[in-house]
Formats: sequence, structure tokens, C-alpha cells
Amino acid sequence: MSQTTSGTWPVHTIKGRPDAELLRDITSLANAANESDGNPPLSEQTLVDLHAADCDETKMLSFATYIPEEESDQSGDGSLAGIAVVSLDQEARKADTRPQGVMELVVHPNYRNQGIGTALVSALQQTTELSGLQAWSHGNHEAAVELAGRYGFTPVRELWRMRLTSDSRQDNLHYELPDGVELRPFVPGQHEQAWLEVNAAAFADHPEQGATTLSDLKARMEEDWFDPDGFLLAFRGEELLGFHWTKVHPRSGSHPAIGEVYVVGVAPQAQGLGLGKALTIAGIEYLHQQGLNAIMLYVEADNEAAVGLYRNLGFTRWDVDVMYAPRGKDA
Repeated sequence: MSQTTSGTWPVHTIKGRPDAELLRDITSLANAANESDGNPPLSEQTLVDLHAADCDETKMLSFATYIPEEESDQSGDGSLAGIAVVSLDQEARKADTRPQGVMELVVHPNYRNQGIGTALVSALQQTTELSGLQAWSHGNHEAAVELAGRYGFTPVRELWRMRLTSDSRQDNLHYELPDGVELRPFVPGQHEQAWLEVNAAAFADHPEQGATTLSDLKARMEEDWFDPDGFLLAFRGEELLGFHWTKVHPRSGSHPAIGEVYVVGVAPQAQGLGLGKALTIAGIEYLHQQGLNAIMLYVEADNEAAVGLYRNLGFTRWDVDVMYAPRGKDA
């Protein structure tokens, strides 16, 4: 771990997997920001990667600044004032001398507007070239917009969060599976490989979902929220044609429990059969059977077909995550 100083906030650089104490502090910081802002400041994949045993300096860089000792007992959320996490893209780095990857940054709600975001990005800039990085702003709050503009970053991608509530749900939701297709729950130890193959094919052009590995899948299966009965698989005989993986976010502070259309995928050979819509509704019904009054999902803003489907089912836009890149760079 090395240290640089920007203004009154010393910044520590951590290469690879943080130690157990810092991992706990990152989780506490993320929870505090989520409670304050209503959206998670770090993506799920980032949290998985930070905890991975093979996380080394080729995969992850973190920049952390700490609450002063005389104030550290006041927040109740650990000792971190802020952190910037950079997930490095190893394949992109092989083709370019600049570090390639994605940055996420979070500042504790009690310490905002004190220059922490600037200190973290300045320290990152001394270690890497920002021209080789993109950045997610989860919720796209005003401070993130201002910080991105200061460093010459511009929006290149929007990921919408849409929500379905009991009031907005369509009364005529029903589904019919294509002939010969039946739904079965995911069976750990039996369906992993088949799911990975269909997921990779269904999301071949998706920058995150299509790259899911067996290690990523197993990490999620070990999470408290994992429910194989809510992981719906559509089979024709023994051929997996599609799936709807649901998720339940438990109550957190003032935020009630909410269901999620976590990911819906259809194998290329089964597209055009109406299976995607049927799977979506089947998962929604499953979540409602768990007593959940609200369901959310993430969707690319420019995916007009998916946005149209979700709107027809009663979903409305709730929030937005924005990816930024240096001007002139694409996502």
C-alpha cells in the first residue's frame, strides 16, 4: 500500500485484493451510501471481484481515504471516508500500453463536499492514465456529473432502473410457454455449465453479462440472497432454451424489500418464440408470490425492444446509471 496526499485527504493505493478489514469497511461505506442515496454505489460484479481469491494488481486498483481518527467513531460505518475502485480489463491492456478498465467512486454521506472525490481522482490520475478508463455513476448524482465534467468525461451509456409496483402492475399479466417447453428450477451442481453456455450466447454482445464465468456464478450462488427456486430455467426436453434469474433485495434501513428481474436470457435458436416475455412474467409472478410489492430491473436505455416490453408490463423508469468516458472515447 502506498500513500499520496491531495489537500487535507491522504489517499492510499491498494493493488489487488484489499485485506479483510478494508473489505468490511468498503461494505459499510457502500451500505451507508446506499441508505442515503437509494441506489448502490458499487456494482455487484465489483464487489464480487474485490472478494475473489485471485484478485491481484492486474485486475484491481483501489484508492482509499480515511476519516480522521478524532471523528472516526461518529459515523458508525467504519473508517473509510471514500474509495475509488478500478476494475482493470486485462485483454484491453494487452493491446494498449494504457491501463484499461472501469472506475467506481463513493464518498461517505457525512463527508461529501469536502474535496474527497477530487482527492481520489487526482491520486488515481498520478497512478494511471484517465484516458484509458471509463467510469460508472450509479444514480448520476449532481456531484458525479460535476466531477466527470471537470476531468473531461462525457456520458456514453445509460443503464435504466425500472420499477413495477402493485399499483402499476397490469391486471392481465399471463404467459404461455411455447409448445414442448417447461419451466424447472435451477439445480446447483447440475445446471451450471448449461446455463453458462446459454448466458454467453444470449449476451454475446453485452459487455458485462456475456462475460460471466463459472467463478462469477459460484460467487453469487454463495450469497445469502441466492434462491434456486427463483432461478427459472426453460427446457425443451433436455435442451436449455432460456432462463429468468430472480433476486430479492432484503429490507435495508428505511428501504423495504424489493424483488428484481435479475437477468432474463434466451438462447439464439429460441428467439422469436415469445419465450423472453413468458419468462419475464413467470419470474414476476414468482416474486409476487414471495409477498413483494415492488420489483425492479436494469435495462440498457437504447434497447428499445426491451424497454417497450417492460413498459407494457407496467414498469416505469425509476433511476439511471450513467457510464462516462473521456471525450472522443466510446463505451
